[in-house]
Amino acid sequence: MAKTGVIYGINGPVVSLQGDPGFQMNEMVYVGRENLVGEVIGLTSEKTTIQVYEETSGLKPGEIVIGTGSPVSVTLAPGILNNIFDGIQRPLTEIAKGSGYYISRGISVNSLDTDKKWDTHLTVKKGERLMPGAIIAEVQETRAIVHKVMAPPDTEGYVLDVVSDGLYTIEEPLLTLQLMDGTERKLTMTQKWPIRIPRPAAKRFPAVKPLITGQRILDTMFPLAKGGTAAIPGGFGTGKTMTQHQVAKWADADVIIYIGCGERGNEMTQVLEEFSKLIDPKSGNPLMDRTTLIANTSNMPVAAREASLYSGLTLAEYYRDMGYHVAIMADSTSRWAEALRELSGRLEEMPAEEGFPAYLASRLSAFYERAGMMQNLNGTEGSVTIIGAVSPQGGDFSEPVTQNTKRFVRCFWGLDKSLSYARHFPAIHWLTSYSEYINDLAPWYMDHVDKKFVHNRNRLMAILNQESSLMEIVKLIGADVLPDDQKLVLEIAKVIRVGFLQQNAFHKDDTCVPLEKQFKMMEVILYLYKRSRTLISMGMPMSVLKEEDIFDKIISIKYDVPNDKPQMFQEYMKLIDEFYNRVMERNA
Repeated sequence: MAKTGVIYGINGPVVSLQGDPGFQMNEMVYVGRENLVGEVIGLTSEKTTIQVYEETSGLKPGEIVIGTGSPVSVTLAPGILNNIFDGIQRPLTEIAKGSGYYISRGISVNSLDTDKKWDTHLTVKKGERLMPGAIIAEVQETRAIVHKVMAPPDTEGYVLDVVSDGLYTIEEPLLTLQLMDGTERKLTMTQKWPIRIPRPAAKRFPAVKPLITGQRILDTMFPLAKGGTAAIPGGFGTGKTMTQHQVAKWADADVIIYIGCGERGNEMTQVLEEFSKLIDPKSGNPLMDRTTLIANTSNMPVAAREASLYSGLTLAEYYRDMGYHVAIMADSTSRWAEALRELSGRLEEMPAEEGFPAYLASRLSAFYERAGMMQNLNGTEGSVTIIGAVSPQGGDFSEPVTQNTKRFVRCFWGLDKSLSYARHFPAIHWLTSYSEYINDLAPWYMDHVDKKFVHNRNRLMAILNQESSLMEIVKLIGADVLPDDQKLVLEIAKVIRVGFLQQNAFHKDDTCVPLEKQFKMMEVILYLYKRSRTLISMGMPMSVLKEEDIFDKIISIKYDVPNDKPQMFQEYMKLIDEFYNRVMERNA
């Protein structure tokens, strides 16, 4: 018999019940006549507090709240990929069939299609001992991803009976298991998992492999590890969403979970339209075949915004358990923090800095801590990488969400308003950004790309830092008074900024650049610097060097050298030598 309570107070999405109806903390409940979905967030002997994931207008005291006996959970089974859900895993396409363009309240739809039959290949035999998390069947979920059906993490026993390969729905039993206590249990493709509890893993590994994105400023200057965490903070219009789009399109992750948390509806529409047209460069299949979208736009109820991050994270951990590398794009964690602030205000909790709740830091850390490269219970290896956008008001990085996020992420890609106004994209500023993964990933770069990769990267950063300090002098007294060796630093820094860090998302070769080409570009730029410095040290003025068009030629390498023709870089080395010889002859 389901437990019930009676509403006596309503404050926006927060509903209070008198007394203790016997609900559990974090239990999912149905509120009022329309069965609005809610979650228990506070329990005392006098009062029970519930946050409702839907609009509460029209709800009134005296209506009944019915408990479900289980926490807010997501359904895990084939059918998650190539789908778009709201914050509590209701498929928007199914909702649209029932309620049109606006989500009607209390609408109840299955998270996944229970009628579709999947071609299932069983991987266990009768009499076998089944360990927690073991793979029991395989289903070709999309053209890109084989879905590995697993035993729940709390299940162990012996297989009494197993079906033959064939077509089955996600709710049909695939095998009968005798548990260790002697009871029998039938396993289907479906698991339910509470969104606020991390899925268990056998072991966590340190970061040793980079997440390769094809974006030069990320891969070379500020790399992110698989299983790592990154933040993209930036003011309005600096390109947070577009940077995440580029990473989602080109990163070498197997599965992408894109969480639109409190963002504008038109941005989510753009994601939907773009991703459905894109072809995955690795497999040649549509990109949506390995992508799931969770849309919780800014006009949807705030409580569901808070849940959407955890829903996406649980889906990511489920695919990690199959042995896949998953990347989560959370856009944006600031809107999630604002939802926490609004709920905290309605609960009359003591506010901390800028009105955010005192537990903002612990919630952020609990979110980012669920990333990692893991050895799963079934022996496979998988990872969850979290890339969270932060939208500080007015672009002020000293506000609480950015500062607290900085404490828990090891990669910080700071977007700069002045760069985006100058049309320099991605507008990630090389002086405010950092990556703590560089030393961890250095052995990988040395083994898989070139021994000099990290050394060259550090030299480029040194030149950019030098330029920054020289620009202070230039602003005061102009560039003409600088000695020629410092003028050369400014010229090479410009080549690095425009020719290497700036990238064109609409150019077929420049939108995604392999690591080999990134390394060769660094080699050419540094070779030009070396040759030019020799000329300057021999007394050649910088004005003579600039008469040649070599600097512009090196800047345009990113367009002129196709990604599949790295041998062309030798020609540019020869061009630099010819430039060196010409200047020497002219001034002999």
